Amino acid sequence: MPVLIGVTMVVSIVSSLGAPLLPSVAESLGVSLDSAQWSLTAALLAGAVAAPIMGRLGDGRHRRETIVGGLAIVVLGSVLAGVADSLPLLVAGRAMQGVGLGLAPLTMAAARDHLPTERAASVIGILSVAGAAGVGAGYPLSGLIAEAVDVHAAFLFGGIMSGLALIAAALVVPSSRDSEGVPLDVGGAVGIASGLVALLLAIGQGAAWGWTSATVVGLFAAAALVLGLWARSQLHRTAPLVDLRQLRHRPVLIANLAAIILGIAMYMFLTLVTEFVQAPESAGYGFGASTLVAGLCLVPFSVTSLATSRTVGALTRRFGPSAILVGGTFTIAAAGAFFALEHGALWEAFVTMGVVGVGFGYTFAAIPGLIARSVPGSETGSAMGLYQVIRSVGFSIGSALAASILAAHTVDGAALPSVGGYTTALWIGAGVCATSAVVSWILGRGAAVAPSDPLGDAERDALVREEAELASAGLVGVDTEHVGTSDARSERDGTSAC
Repeated sequence: MPVLIGVTMVVSIVSSLGAPLLPSVAESLGVSLDSAQWSLTAALLAGAVAAPIMGRLGDGRHRRETIVGGLAIVVLGSVLAGVADSLPLLVAGRAMQGVGLGLAPLTMAAARDHLPTERAASVIGILSVAGAAGVGAGYPLSGLIAEAVDVHAAFLFGGIMSGLALIAAALVVPSSRDSEGVPLDVGGAVGIASGLVALLLAIGQGAAWGWTSATVVGLFAAAALVLGLWARSQLHRTAPLVDLRQLRHRPVLIANLAAIILGIAMYMFLTLVTEFVQAPESAGYGFGASTLVAGLCLVPFSVTSLATSRTVGALTRRFGPSAILVGGTFTIAAAGAFFALEHGALWEAFVTMGVVGVGFGYTFAAIPGLIARSVPGSETGSAMGLYQVIRSVGFSIGSALAASILAAHTVDGAALPSVGGYTTALWIGAGVCATSAVVSWILGRGAAVAPSDPLGDAERDALVREEAELASAGLVGVDTEHVGTSDARSERDGTSAC
């Protein structure tokens, strides 16, 4: 149990080596803020692609090897990021660190399979809290190290912690060699990675290269073609990497539309607020705050999202998951609009992130409940796996989009964007959230609910709480292969996404 908690904490802390450090990365390497943003986007993209692959491997005979191998990649990536003297090397190292974002469900699967039944449920709950708490602690901790030494030391610190977690996992986590083998769709992994790279390059570089330039238009076209062929392939495979067939359920479609928009908004706001507070006052805006203060600015987000996610069960039974989703999304939109209008004092940034955390605590908790109530028990795992992948894709798009908007408001030769770049991006984030809320409300009216819901209130509440806590930490959620009652589990066909 201590080792599983330690691995989850380490992964969440490493995932916090992102938004607050971007100004320090830009200054250290002598690059623009929008270029430095790729160090975050690459990690999120790697996590989106690695999560279903690691989930698939971890469901079979190679869970221990997957955990150890994933941590080894994180260690190597941390070292590479720590010694990088150029942006390409740093981006490569951060991409390797991002592989660790998919390890949380594997620690939960290990707890479920190797701990006594009476302890497993409580340990899984502790692991979800540890994931969220690790991010909350990681933001100021990484900021403190970056301020006391430099930004590269923060990445090396992540490597030391990951190395200790690797040794502990190799010594303690039991083997799952006696499990049945699970097929891995290698072609599907290559397809989704290629399509997303083309899409994120087009979004992230659109402002710099020109939205109508041949390169950007070609990247968008290539992304559409590759992802289209990938989707067709996934729909025709018996064991797909991502089960897109779940989108035939209207509530699942609603949940995933909301998930990608919320993922975009989350990393837009994390990036914009932390960069804004660190901007020097000489720029005409910002507070010249340190990396430590920028990290502390995100603590209210972690605290409020964790706290509100634990109250959703009772509210959902009273109002329904659709109402909670719509209300939470409007809350996020209101917070973004507030900071776009009022950003003259540092306390406003703290309040904004606290309110954003409330909104994400509710929305990320409402979506699993909406899915679990709307699909047959044998399909709950597949539907949840699809949601987790879609949400992770939204994270990476949000990071790239924030960089693109700021780049469009940066004058040639200037180191910083104008204040208009931040307000424009905040309004866009608030606008897409409000649009998502309206669309979710319209589509959700009259949506069918599965005739037999296999999850009892207690089990569904646990699923909702654990998924929300990890989602607000930017991690892949619970191991959905085993969600549901014992009868539902026995009906699984091995095609869940994670």
